[in-house]
Amino acid sequence: MLNTAVQSAVLNHRHAVTAHPSAAFCADNDADQRASRNIADTLKLLDNVLAPQRRVVHAGDLIYRAGERFANLCILNSGFFKIVTLSTDGREQVVSLKFRGDWLGFDGIASGAFSCDAVAMDTGDVWMIRYDKLLAACVACPALLTILHEAMSREIARDRDSLMSVCTLPADARVAEFLRYWADSLSKRGLRSDQITLRMTRAEIGNYLGMTLETVSRALSKLARDKVIAFAEKGRRDIRISNVGALGAFVQRCLAPAPVLQ
Repeated sequence: MLNTAVQSAVLNHRHAVTAHPSAAFCADNDADQRASRNIADTLKLLDNVLAPQRRVVHAGDLIYRAGERFANLCILNSGFFKIVTLSTDGREQVVSLKFRGDWLGFDGIASGAFSCDAVAMDTGDVWMIRYDKLLAACVACPALLTILHEAMSREIARDRDSLMSVCTLPADARVAEFLRYWADSLSKRGLRSDQITLRMTRAEIGNYLGMTLETVSRALSKLARDKVIAFAEKGRRDIRISNVGALGAFVQRCLAPAPVLQ
């Protein structure tokens, strides 16, 4: 079952980042391992209790479309996905990113229809779970209800954090925070975070962060010049991150007040 203690463990050890970097690294690594195990345990429980319908998708495939009738929730067993909404004038807006263990479709519960498109950014494995069967199973297995509530809570928290980033961070810091989130998300799923392949174009990243393509490119170039990241030789979407903590430090430097000239 997913454990809310993961977040508190990270917060409780934040002080160690300055005083004891190696201890902080070990604490973060332990938290990531627990998060990865919790995701695996959740998927195993869902598979045993509900036997979800599985669907293999490829880049560009739609899992569901805005306006479709809501009947299923989805949980991701593998792959990377984006949630896209359309404005009244037809503009697309990337509003959320999803990784292994994340749920999709909560937006359809209230109205009975999905309000966004869910689009695969890579080959992935999606588990479809009928919502009515999930609710019935929660009665017999309270652990499922806890899992469902925790997933909803995390989605609310992530939406809040994304809004705070867009509204309060300068452009360079916004891109650094985006990379930090992507790397952390991979690490919590037992995947490599020192070299990541962005499954989004610069334009899509800009759309998600409320920036232009050119501003995203300039921010990435600045991060590379400051040696916070490096571009892999095989492509500009492949980024090496030798120290994820350096991205957080970069964000803090961007937020630091300018020195007062005497």
